[in-house]
Amino acid sequence: MIALSTVGALLPSAVAVASTSYSPAADVYSQASVTAQIGASRWWDAGFTGKGVDVAVIDSGVSPVEGLDQPGKVINGPDLSFESQAPNLTHLDGYGHGTFMAGLIAGHDANLTAPYSKAPADAYRGVAPDARIVNVKAGASDGAVDVTQVIAAIDWTVAHRHDNGMNIRVLSLSYGTNSTQSATTDPLSFAVEQAWRKGIVVVASAGNTGYQRGAGAPGLASPAYNPMILAAGGYDTHGTASFSDDTVGTYSASSAGCGSRCKNPDLVAMGSHLQGLRVPGGYLDTFHPEGILGDRYFRGSGTSQAAAITAGEVALVLQKYPALTPDQVKRFLTNNGQKVPGADSQAQGGGEIALATLATKTPAAYVQNVSPATGGGSLELSRGTDHLNSDGVTLTGAQDIFGLPVDTVALAKAEASGTAWTDGDWLGRNWAGRSWAGDTWSSVAWTGRSWAGRSWADSTWSSATWTGRSWAGRSWAGQNWSGSTWSGRSWADGSWS
Repeated sequence: MIALSTVGALLPSAVAVASTSYSPAADVYSQASVTAQIGASRWWDAGFTGKGVDVAVIDSGVSPVEGLDQPGKVINGPDLSFESQAPNLTHLDGYGHGTFMAGLIAGHDANLTAPYSKAPADAYRGVAPDARIVNVKAGASDGAVDVTQVIAAIDWTVAHRHDNGMNIRVLSLSYGTNSTQSATTDPLSFAVEQAWRKGIVVVASAGNTGYQRGAGAPGLASPAYNPMILAAGGYDTHGTASFSDDTVGTYSASSAGCGSRCKNPDLVAMGSHLQGLRVPGGYLDTFHPEGILGDRYFRGSGTSQAAAITAGEVALVLQKYPALTPDQVKRFLTNNGQKVPGADSQAQGGGEIALATLATKTPAAYVQNVSPATGGGSLELSRGTDHLNSDGVTLTGAQDIFGLPVDTVALAKAEASGTAWTDGDWLGRNWAGRSWAGDTWSSVAWTGRSWAGRSWADSTWSSATWTGRSWAGRSWAGQNWSGSTWSGRSWADGSWS
């Protein structure tokens, strides 16, 4: 079994109480309510629904639950997770995190019909209901992922952003590590900066460490601490459309004050008590039933959600203004924000994304004055305290999941030149298939051994069975996580913020 020593996910909401009956119409935190409160419905009424904009979601996969099962809604990029070696798990989300995020961004129930702002509350909708999701799976069904898998996923997204008529303009990354090196040299930070410089708006979760200042404060997670990209903190509307009662989420990370963690969140987005799409029988569903809302939904809070909401809002802006650069998008959002009462800039940056205000504004030319990152730093420091363990062997040092050395200076050069991926090879190593098969990137059987010296062919990904129901009413095939030992801390403590 491969486990992650410190893994996390969306936070169980303070108001989350398992419920077998759930009515979105009675919930002030339903997506119907929240999209109206944040002003998304005003953009829909003006004809901007995210159509034509593709959002890459690097996460634990996306399952075709209701709301994400319409033809053409989800394009499957490569599966770079350990479950890519089990054909019945490839691309699917056994954890429940990636599906939740994808739904917040672009969920669209079959009964959600125009005008979307007038649709019934039980018609689930994301912020950009007509955007398309590009599913790039990196995390396994317990959230286990190494930073090299996430970097490889980012690099693939950059290399293939225009494949087959795709238009990947947004990358949503509800992930972060407590890297202990500068954003200038950190390999994960460098990867997202290259995506940004090549025209993709990268939205990363600020982290769930809460407001902390001074010596020892953690600051923003990596890669959100990169000065170029959008770092999203979270706030709570308290169920109203008024700004006056809004508060920054107690979970939402702030800048530390100095050193490598000086950056404030760039903005805050709604991230509290949200109604997300549920993966029945998945990890979160099994181990956190307190979040279950009826048969289809799950409630959670965190900067993961805030990043996803932000990604949806960016998709609306880019449909209206397709020629905007990432720098212009960032300036447009942060210069027109609504300040959260009682919160300082270290907690909220430019404030709440004010879609109603943005609907009346026009973006201006802008280029960020940020010194380019160099990359070339330590993979081990980039991991922070998050480490994979297999058969008692921890993945550490300058190596990937195959136990092969990674020269981060050479990696940075390849990323800058756009050559990190060639067909299905990342840095010359075969991680994925080499072509598209319809709307799915092909898979490949890994050869050789893992960092622990175990043959990939000897893995047990397809030998056991999941307990509980699956999204399609069948049994999951794969590791029986509910009967295994969870080696980490709580699900809210680590990388999936």
